[in-house]
Amino acid sequence: MSRPAVQSEMLIDDSRVRVTRFDFEPGAETGWHRHGMDYVITTLTECQMILEMPGGETNEVTIPAGTVYRREEGVEHNVINGGKAAMSFVETELK
Repeated sequence: MSRPAVQSEMLIDDSRVRVTRFDFEPGAETGWHRHGMDYVITTLTECQMILEMPGGETNEVTIPAGTVYRREEGVEHNVINGGKAAMSFVETELK
């Protein structure tokens, strides 16, 4: 199934952090990727995410606007906007 790609904008990329804003239309996806750094996500809108995981597992989560969470290097997944509204978050990668 072909989905539209997420739109992203690099906000900061220096020696300490990389900060990127991601904007998803309904049904848009990041594509499969593996995180090479620890990272922090700050949701700007409510995010109704579908997370495709290695091995075929799929998780559906709703994360309220303004929520912050972190993950460690090595996470591999495809993030899809599973909602009917646009969703946005900022990812801060720790170098």
